[in-house]
Order: sequence, then structure tokens, then C-alpha cells
Amino acid sequence: MKLLKTCLFLLIFSLPLLSFSQLNRVEKKIVKSVDKHNKESIELLTKAVNINSGTMNFEGVREVGRLFQAELDKLGFKTELTSGEAYGRAGHLIATHEGKPGLRLLLIGHLDTVFELDSPFQDSSMENDSIMKAPGVADMKGGDVVIILAMRALKEAGVLDEMSVKIVMTGDEEKSGDPIELSKKDLVDGAKWADVALGFENGDGNPETIVISRRGSSSWKLEVSGNAAHSSQVFTEKVGAGAIYEASRILNEFYTQLSSEENLTFNPGFILGGTSVDTKEDGTGGSALGKTNVVAQKAIVRGDIRAVSLDQLDRAKTVMNKIVADNYPQTAAKLSFDDGGYPPLAPADGNKQLLEYYTEISEDLGFGEVYAVNPRNAGAADISFTTGHVEMAVDGLGLSGADDHTVNETGNLNMVSRQAKRAAILMYRLSKNSRFEK
Repeated sequence: MKLLKTCLFLLIFSLPLLSFSQLNRVEKKIVKSVDKHNKESIELLTKAVNINSGTMNFEGVREVGRLFQAELDKLGFKTELTSGEAYGRAGHLIATHEGKPGLRLLLIGHLDTVFELDSPFQDSSMENDSIMKAPGVADMKGGDVVIILAMRALKEAGVLDEMSVKIVMTGDEEKSGDPIELSKKDLVDGAKWADVALGFENGDGNPETIVISRRGSSSWKLEVSGNAAHSSQVFTEKVGAGAIYEASRILNEFYTQLSSEENLTFNPGFILGGTSVDTKEDGTGGSALGKTNVVAQKAIVRGDIRAVSLDQLDRAKTVMNKIVADNYPQTAAKLSFDDGGYPPLAPADGNKQLLEYYTEISEDLGFGEVYAVNPRNAGAADISFTTGHVEMAVDGLGLSGADDHTVNETGNLNMVSRQAKRAAILMYRLSKNSRFEK
């Protein structure tokens, strides 16, 4: 029995080494480089998170951009900090490396955070020897640092010069500029140029997962009208049901007919109704005037809708419009969907293939299998703007963490090197894939 236990222990202990032997000479150089530069990468991350770069703090966003720009300049990238004046934001960091004909990679990060200058959360601290609490450490300055560490490893392994890479770190991922077509133009142009897009957001915070599908997000507005009259006449043929009853019918039917569809959600964020309604220009609320003994003449509802594919979104819109058209007596309703928003990243075959490649690499490194994030747990992100332009796209390759978008946001510093190794070897193996030969 003792001999059996000893054999089992040796077998389990040797599994990572057996997996590690799957790496070739170049890949072992990549691993060695990541380990060599891991400490300075964490120092870079610490500098970055201690610079406030809330989306509307333009100078802070640019300062983080300059910090990362300097690192990419050292690696031979041609870099540019663009102006975001046309869409009311700080602009983006774009870095390009032209290699040999073949695979073209788009790597996506962002410079901004949700923590503006008036946030109480401004500085980093260590929860223990590996967990850093800091604004934007997971979402997503950690991911930006993973990109840079992976690029350095590819450079030192002697393979970066053979690769064509474009890095776009946007300055307005958390609060997109307007018009969004200009805000995301550099990202879309990069996707049109690329074969494969890799996003370095933090996914669901679990290092055993990546994102092969993200739901899109857009807004809608419901406007309802009815006949104002004394409440004693409600439901009569002349007066009808009133605007608030009609709005409630529509919302209830949305729920009844669509709420059970997988990966589709639609949320009424606020509702106003009464004799008169005034809404704020920014669409965040407003005021309503009415009396208990007067039938409501107007009602307005604002909400969002999230779908996992354009087909699902179109089907949902068709059902919603049909519901809106079937009005209660003496009422009318109009449903409109805002332009722009984030498109969905559908779970395409190429994305699933990338997951297979990535999990194989993770296992070769001794880090274990990787699984796809449930789309319900993956919000809208910049990777979605690559939809329809690249053969393959995945996200969630960044730093694992927790509680992002809150004052308790943390990142696991032990995962910086792991994520960089997996990403760099993925890019290297893709560059050797014959499907991308030009």
C-alpha cells in the first residue's frame, strides 16, 4: 500500500512536468522570458493603477497611455496616442508591429476605468502577498500589462519580428464616446485588418475560463399615450385604459413572451407616467406630473436589451414590436431602439477553435483545462466590435480578479505570468498555423 501511494504521488507530482515537455524550444524561451520579467511587470501594473484614469479624466487616461506606449516603443512597435476630440473622449493608444506575411493579430485592451477623480478609490494596497486591491487592476490594467509581458516574451524568444500585431488600447471602454461609430473606428479598422482578435479583459475573474461569446447591449425607449380624463371614466369606450395601464401591459407581455429565452435579457430601467412627463436629455430619468383622479395621458419607459447574437436580437425586436402594436382601448404606443451600442460576440466556430487551442496550451504548461464563460456572466466589451471582421475572437485573457467596478476591486498577481505565458504561446502557435499563410 505504501509503495502504491508513493507511485501515485510521483505520478501526480510529475504531471505538470510531463505536460511541460510538450513545449518546443521556442515556447520554453517564452516561458523563461515571462518569468524573468514578471517582477518588473508587476511594478509597471502598480504604477498604472495608481494613476487615476477614470474615463472622463482625459489627462489621466493619456498618462496611462504614455506609460504603456513607452514599453511598446522599447519592443519596436510603432505607437500613436490618438485624439478623441471628435467623440468627446481622451483617445486611444494604437501600437503596430509589421512582420512577415501571414497571421495578423489584433490585441485589445483599454486605458480607462470606472473610477473618476471624485471616487474614494484611488490607490493600491496589498490584501496579502498576491492579491492587490486597486482601481482598474483587473478591469483592465492587469490585462494591458499581460499584453506587454507577452510581447516582450515573444521578442526575446526571437519570433516577434515574424509576426504582424496591432494593439488597440481604447480610452473609453467604460463610457463610450459619442458618436460611437467614431469612438470605435480604430478598433473596427483593426478588426478589418486582422485575422484573429484577442481581448485581454478579465472575463468572469476565473483563470480557468475565457470568453468565446459576449452579449451585446443597446437601449430602447417606450412612449405611450392615452386620453386624459377624470378617473371615474377610465375603461369607458371614449376614455379607454390610459397610458400607464398600456405601459404595464406591454412590459408584462415582454416578460411573459421573452423572459425564458436563454441569454436574452431586457430591463426597464425607469418608468415615468401621468398627465405630463419630462425626461432628461441624457436619458437617465426625469419627472412626471399627475393626480390620483386623472387618467394618465403619457408614459415613458427606458431600458436596455442584451442578446448573444444579432439573430436573437432581431427576433426579440420583432416580438417586442408586435406586443407594442396590440394596444389597449384608446391608447397608442411606440417602441424605438437607440443607434450604436455594443454588438454581440456570437459563439462562432472559430472562437470555439481558439478555446481548444488555448486549453491545449494551458494543459501543456501544466495549468489545466480552460472552459468557456457563460455569456450571462460576460458583459459587453470592446471585443464585440470585431464581430464579422475576424475569423476567430476570444476575450478574458487578462488578469484574474474580483469585484471589478467596485471599491473592493482586486487582482491576483500570481496570474500575471500565467496569463502572459498562455497568451504568448497561443499567438506563437497561431503564427505557425498553415490556415493563415498568405
